[in-house]
Amino acid sequence: MEHSFLFQALVFLIAAVLCVPIAKKLGMGSVLGYLIAGIILGPFVLGFIGAEGEDILHASEFGVVMLLFIIGLELDPKEFWGLRKAILGFGSLQVFGTSLLLFLCFLYFFNWSVNVSITVSLSMALSSTAIILQTLKEKGISNTIPGQASFSILIFQDIMVIPILAVLPLLAIPGVAPPTTNHTLISGLPGYAQTFVVFGVIGLVYAVTRFVVTPMLNLIVKVNLKEVFVAAALTIVIGVSYAMTLVGLSPALGAFLAGIVLATTEYRHSLESTIEPFKGLLLGLFFIAVGSTINFGIIGSKPVEVISIVLGVMIVKGIVLFAIGKLFKMTFKNNILTALLLSQVGEFAFVLLNFSTTLHIVDKTTFDLLMAVTAISMVITPMLLVVYEIVQKFTLKNVEIPKQKPDEIHSKHDVILIGFGHFGSTIGRFLRANGISATILDSDPDRVTMLRKMGFNVYFGDGTDVDLLFAAGAEKAKYLIATVDPPSVNQQIITLVKKHFPHLEIIARAKNRYDAYELLDMGIESIYRETLYTAVHLAVDVLAKLGMRAYTAERKGQDFITFDEAAMKKLAKDRHDTKQYILSVREQIELQEKLLSEDLHFTLTQHDNAWDSEPLIKNAQPKQR
Repeated sequence: MEHSFLFQALVFLIAAVLCVPIAKKLGMGSVLGYLIAGIILGPFVLGFIGAEGEDILHASEFGVVMLLFIIGLELDPKEFWGLRKAILGFGSLQVFGTSLLLFLCFLYFFNWSVNVSITVSLSMALSSTAIILQTLKEKGISNTIPGQASFSILIFQDIMVIPILAVLPLLAIPGVAPPTTNHTLISGLPGYAQTFVVFGVIGLVYAVTRFVVTPMLNLIVKVNLKEVFVAAALTIVIGVSYAMTLVGLSPALGAFLAGIVLATTEYRHSLESTIEPFKGLLLGLFFIAVGSTINFGIIGSKPVEVISIVLGVMIVKGIVLFAIGKLFKMTFKNNILTALLLSQVGEFAFVLLNFSTTLHIVDKTTFDLLMAVTAISMVITPMLLVVYEIVQKFTLKNVEIPKQKPDEIHSKHDVILIGFGHFGSTIGRFLRANGISATILDSDPDRVTMLRKMGFNVYFGDGTDVDLLFAAGAEKAKYLIATVDPPSVNQQIITLVKKHFPHLEIIARAKNRYDAYELLDMGIESIYRETLYTAVHLAVDVLAKLGMRAYTAERKGQDFITFDEAAMKKLAKDRHDTKQYILSVREQIELQEKLLSEDLHFTLTQHDNAWDSEPLIKNAQPKQR
């Protein structure tokens, strides 16, 4: 039975609404939910997706196009330059190492020709940007070592699609005309001419985006109509994609290039927020389409060959990734997770292999076989991650894992800084810039290795180990700065220090007010909340922008901080009694606003020319009692 476009769209959306929440509830992630929905809707189960569903399938491919456009927007050239060593190091070793091993496997074990082996190995070496980025986002591991390593490799892979597409025409079999079903503007040209055209079109996309699209956005912004800007954003993506398809190139590649160029403009964030809703929906449809393309007929007729290629490709990619991780001194846990994340074949395999069929490099039977392999590997990866998490949760926690031996500490100073993440590194850099040396400890071996390459003298070790603290000179030091996250570990360190080194003055990081309450109960006086000072600093800048004298705004900000810290000490005593806590909070807010209002009236009627005016809170203290 032939179904209309609207019926097909309705079925896709219903499948997504039903399958994705169930998959996430079971801990499998949204990607696997979409893939399962596609399998159910495919021709081998319910049969809702078939030849008559091509419009939906083509529309779903735009999810990948928009994903690559957003990746390009987020890839600021300055950030790219900062990541160049990781991208070139991780990425080049992965792509070329995997391609070489797969080429040898296809050539000797499957007896494919050199041209076919090269084409397929290059296609299979690439991983799924869509699956990996979605997984990193959902699991909150984008900023971890495996997340950063995976992102660096993906960026290199996405860039490598350009030369791969340019090289494929050179692998075409001479004298064999490509099929006419996918006719493009370069069809019929010699291989070398097609290569020149490919690079020419890429250069044209850059020039048009840089010198035509950016001025056009300047004009559109002046119109001040959101719907026009939305239309402009979609025009950019669709226009560039169409231009790429005219010469047989990947529309996703064109969108990626356009995004990189526009990343240098002031419109990058506006374009990203505009495209994001379309990207999310269409990317989900793309995964459903991938699930539906799994040809169970081929799997049934050639099960050994399909399974061999799937397992072979994923094992080879895993081995190469694990070896690269060892080379870059990643921990075993991070190494395994990175290998699992990148083990599948990516969506660009669809593009490259389809392009290779138009060039008559890969025949239709092999193409169908490889499409099934690609789709199956995409389905297996989320399942492997689920298994990995289960093993981590129920097995590894009961296994005694040998701990890495802490470093020998050769330098001892008056200041000991424990934890050198984003918060701690800011403190360490500021102290060093002002001539203060500190003994720095951190328990993440990957971070310690990276920081040493950056020039920081950081020692690996667990801050909860009293022997390590003795080795760091805690018995003679004057100050200990505790900045470890999570707060529970920070509190454990503080308890240990107060017991064994009571002379040390502890200066502690608190993530928020409730974390600070716990530190107050432990007798810590020097507490610094992450969000308080940045938020007040922002508000001070707003007051200055609105016309308040800069030094007056700064003084009022300091008054606010002083009052808030004093109020926090009072509120800490009431926090276990919800009713009393609420009453106390309201009382403190009213008092604070009253005092600041009175001070503002004084400021407006007197000349407030001093930075060192008597703090408001000092005179307000008696009133709190």
